[in-house]
Amino acid sequence: MDGLILINKTSELTSHDVVQRIRKIIKFKKVGHFGILDPLSTGLLIIGVGKATRLFPFYSKMDKTYEGEITLGFATNTYDSSGTPTSAAQKNFPQESILLKEMKKFEGEIIQIPPPFSAKKYKGKPLYALARKKKKFELRPTKVFVHSFELLDFKPPYLFFRIRCSSGTYIRSIAHSLGENLGCGAHLSSLTRTEIGEFKLQDAFKLDEISRIAAEGRLKECLFPLESILPQFPKIILLKKGEELVKNGQMITQQHILRIMEGSRQNSSEEFLSEYEIFRLFNPEGKIIALGRRLPGKRVLHPFLVF
Repeated sequence: MDGLILINKTSELTSHDVVQRIRKIIKFKKVGHFGILDPLSTGLLIIGVGKATRLFPFYSKMDKTYEGEITLGFATNTYDSSGTPTSAAQKNFPQESILLKEMKKFEGEIIQIPPPFSAKKYKGKPLYALARKKKKFELRPTKVFVHSFELLDFKPPYLFFRIRCSSGTYIRSIAHSLGENLGCGAHLSSLTRTEIGEFKLQDAFKLDEISRIAAEGRLKECLFPLESILPQFPKIILLKKGEELVKNGQMITQQHILRIMEGSRQNSSEEFLSEYEIFRLFNPEGKIIALGRRLPGKRVLHPFLVF
């Protein structure tokens, strides 16, 4: 069993909890998630099964979209509603025009400091473990990119938003910094992840649905097979000789290729190999067998991930 399962995570569950439950439901050990959601957060979680777990480097770096609620008036030590207040409650809230102006400042490339209570590692240990023991550590700023930060509704002290951002962006940190900039304090009070790359929340299943479908023997209906994954990379159908070379981790050239597909477009020209860096490699029977990377300046493909 190889592929991806989209899960609609409920609150209170950790991402690890979801992985453990999926393992029990499908009776398969090789299961992993492609990007953590905080326990209080809900929404889209991508689960890799079997050989698909090796695709973590691709999906963990994809842009993500969230919708949520920020509460103005006070900050917390966790930057969300699970923490204790770190500032006195205020009731002087900004006008919507000022709020929109401050939200706009978070768009583009920004430098942010991760929350002290987070899974980010410091000297090999997660920050939350150090923070709970009240140990001192340095919070290092990181660069992230925010494509858009939209205000959906404003009912003081609550503001409802949608944000599309790069992987590694802490929405809790944005909420905390927004409160600092507005001078009234703020924290994240709810968050739902709605998109990861091309995957959307409306196509995800809740754990009880997965359990029922698996019990009915229809689990394949929930699985995105390896052959459908990473459609942004062109598809190469190999000749039998090319398949043999790839399985042994050896280079392939134009003479080992039956045809090249980019979406619905077929291209068999040698020049096509110079247009892209990564390709999905399929055997003549239509099964994906590897991902190949073009060597710089050459029309030779190296199978860097062989399934």
